[in-house]
Amino acid sequence: MLEFRLEEGEYQAGDLIKAEIFAAGQLVDVTGQSKGKGFQGTIKRWNFRGQDNTHGNSVSHRVPGSIGQCQTPGRVFKGKKMSGHMGAERVTVQSLEVVRVDAERNLLLVKGAVPGATGGNVVVRPAAKARG
Repeated sequence: MLEFRLEEGEYQAGDLIKAEIFAAGQLVDVTGQSKGKGFQGTIKRWNFRGQDNTHGNSVSHRVPGSIGQCQTPGRVFKGKKMSGHMGAERVTVQSLEVVRVDAERNLLLVKGAVPGATGGNVVVRPAAKARG
């Protein structure tokens, strides 16, 4: 269950919002939680290149390389792209087209990528920005 901020008089608390409020051809923004990938290295998480498999490199094939300078500044800067948890974050895909509205089954068919796993919760809003 989700809570939305609305103008007074539009809906009452506990009202069910049906798919009929959207129309075929309308542009919408779809927000959901992306699939979680767990702890990932820099190559998968940030698209780092990776190092040579040969030419003298023996154990550092998938390491990120240097993460900073020397004595000055003597620290790693905030925001440095490193290994860590990937995915499971809020993602909004903008300006997707509504292909069809099935009022009987309360379904909305959207053309494009919808964030999240199968069966996950998504929020569909009218598009904030128009394409083109």
